[in-house]
Amino acid sequence: MAKIVLGIGTSHGPMMLMEPEDWNTRVAADKAQSHVYRGASYTFKELVKLKRDQDIGEQLNIEVQRKKLRACHSALDCLVEAYNRVRPDVAVIVGNDQMEVFTKENMPCIAVYSGEDVVNIPAGPEQLAKMPPGIPKAAPGYWGDEGARWPGQADLGQHIIERMMVEGFDVTQMSTMPQVSDWMSGVPHAFGFVYQKIMQRNVIPNVPVILNTFYPSNQPSTERVYDFGLALRRAIESWEKNLRVVIIASGGLSHFVVDEEFDRSILDAMQNNSRDELLRWPESFFQSGSSETKNWLPVAAAMGDVGLRMNLVDYVPCYRSLAGTGNAMAFAVWG
Repeated sequence: MAKIVLGIGTSHGPMMLMEPEDWNTRVAADKAQSHVYRGASYTFKELVKLKRDQDIGEQLNIEVQRKKLRACHSALDCLVEAYNRVRPDVAVIVGNDQMEVFTKENMPCIAVYSGEDVVNIPAGPEQLAKMPPGIPKAAPGYWGDEGARWPGQADLGQHIIERMMVEGFDVTQMSTMPQVSDWMSGVPHAFGFVYQKIMQRNVIPNVPVILNTFYPSNQPSTERVYDFGLALRRAIESWEKNLRVVIIASGGLSHFVVDEEFDRSILDAMQNNSRDELLRWPESFFQSGSSETKNWLPVAAAMGDVGLRMNLVDYVPCYRSLAGTGNAMAFAVWG
């Protein structure tokens, strides 16, 4: 039977895929948008006023930003080291989609991929031009510079789908990824980051699990994704292949407004394997980019159920404005 031998949690924010000198390219867009923070919507100016006592100004010093970028890269190196040390046979990757595979025409709550391969197509010039400011500089960290077909694990994917239906999760099944969309092609960036940065393009057979964390009105609740993780563990360990499996969470933590208190509470709860502490935060906190924190919950649930404790490699809140906009990066290993 299959055995879960490793868990990994990683942020995939674009700020760690570009130099700090380029972080400011996002600020103009930040000023033009409203931002969801702790269940309410704020303008940029309102956030500056709200966070004026948090001493964010010193976080915007270029040397501080460079130090934080180095910390992110060092933490990533630790994840790669753990992955290479264990050398799993198969990966199950939990991430989300941001209008990359799905659109409003069809937005599944939870989808499991059971294709033979996963298409990787770097964005073309027209697609890069449609991306938000700064993202084109980060794009190679998600899709590289060359196209590829990474190996899927169709048998495990189909097994997970079948088991989830028995477990009470009406998942969507996928066997192909779209070749071309409006602003990107192939695999969503949450998964591309894992292929490029954790697996270092030496991609093992894998099953992408796609959660709709971002878009109302069928976002799965924190309780639902936690219970999904428990069922995912049972599904993997009932697969009749003598293979070693890693489960990887890709995304989060808080963004596009950094919330260190929220992040640290979530990380502490995962370290303590405390379902109650994980689920005490209201759904309103898991919106916008912070919704990607839900990608970690199934992995935390599964690994805790296996009996593997989380080791927090690092937590690095990266700021780009006095409004607190930016991305809090987290990196963890269960094993």
